Amino acid sequence: MWKEKLGNYLIDISKYVLTGIVIASLFKDVEDKRFLIYTLGLLVAMATLIAGLILSNKKKEDK
Repeated sequence: MWKEKLGNYLIDISKYVLTGIVIASLFKDVEDKRFLIYTLGLLVAMATLIAGLILSNKKKEDK
């Protein structure tokens, strides 16, 4: 059960990171490091999303 909860938590973190990147770029001028911020943010968001999906994947056993 804890794996499913951790998976849901990581999926939420992925959404917050992705939203934070978009909102931060709207409020602050990041012309110099825009590529670095978007690349690292997307990598972190994708990594946490994949980890969350793997942990929350629950296979049902037929009995």
